[in-house]
Amino acid sequence: MTVYSVRPEDLQARVLAVLGDKAISSSIALGELKVVVGAAEYHDSALALRDTVGCQFEQLIDLCCVDYSDYKDGAYEGKRFCVVSHLLSVTLNQRIRLVVYAEDDDMPIVDSVSDIWNSANWFEREAFDLFGVVFEGHTDLRRILTDYGFIGHPFRKDFPVTGHVEMRYDPKLARVVYQPVTIETREITPRIIRENNYGGLQ
Repeated sequence: MTVYSVRPEDLQARVLAVLGDKAISSSIALGELKVVVGAAEYHDSALALRDTVGCQFEQLIDLCCVDYSDYKDGAYEGKRFCVVSHLLSVTLNQRIRLVVYAEDDDMPIVDSVSDIWNSANWFEREAFDLFGVVFEGHTDLRRILTDYGFIGHPFRKDFPVTGHVEMRYDPKLARVVYQPVTIETREITPRIIRENNYGGLQ
């Protein structure tokens, strides 16, 4: 029994031959292939990875976003948002991680792949709701995890820990209302108690 059905190096050569100039970079880490494509080529690349013999990634098993805004303590200088798709070929028992970076940090937009894989539908709605990435071509890009009146995107690194609004029941209005957050920000410093010479320390 082998660890992988195919050698990742063979899959990398095949995928790069299929994608050609669409692939910006590729790498293998922990036995998994990662390919980065440009935003303009994202949809065509995904379609090629699904339909080309030898790739046949029929299943999108996960799609998520990454916010790099404070990556490496601000030393990172690349694009802020990327969309990561994990693809599986059931036929060939092989996997790939497809990565695309949104061109605009202030208004991140990438193409939707929900017309290629149905499973992308809710994943893209989650990514939109939590990160604010707009998936162009998605037919129903509504919030899915937060409330209708929710403001902001809570998985962004600059989203405040306390949020922007809080919800409470108003007995006078006899309904739930939203209001600005009333919780005061506080810094919690943990109290550390160590025994003398704990762990051999002097």
